[in-house]
Amino acid sequence: MNDNLSWMLDSALEIPGALHAVLISADGLLMARTKEFQRDDADRVAAAMSGMQSLSRSLGFFCDEPDQLWRQTVVEFSGGWVFLISAGEGAYLGVSALPDVDMQDITFRMQQLVGRLGKELTSPARQDIGSNS
Repeated sequence: MNDNLSWMLDSALEIPGALHAVLISADGLLMARTKEFQRDDADRVAAAMSGMQSLSRSLGFFCDEPDQLWRQTVVEFSGGWVFLISAGEGAYLGVSALPDVDMQDITFRMQQLVGRLGKELTSPARQDIGSNS
């Protein structure tokens, strides 16, 4: 897990009603979480969200276009919402929120966050300049 990205996820919680945020890999591994969200719960959410995005992607044909690109999944519960969006190549951002959250505000903040996270996730790996191999 990348603790350096966790502080970025905390900015999603500035929206009134936002509860937790996680960054996951396509294969269901937790990459980062907001600081107040327990690690065990975040691991469980990451695995579930991986399945959720996979199922969502398989429904593109339902819109009468076989090559529809998945953009987001929103699930409503009696006690709140779960939002899931793509965060770059092989990464997804998930946010949970209370029922009265402003959906436009939270999705806008998530898109902003994805832009910032994308720069972090695609930064080239540091090379060992002092190596004589």
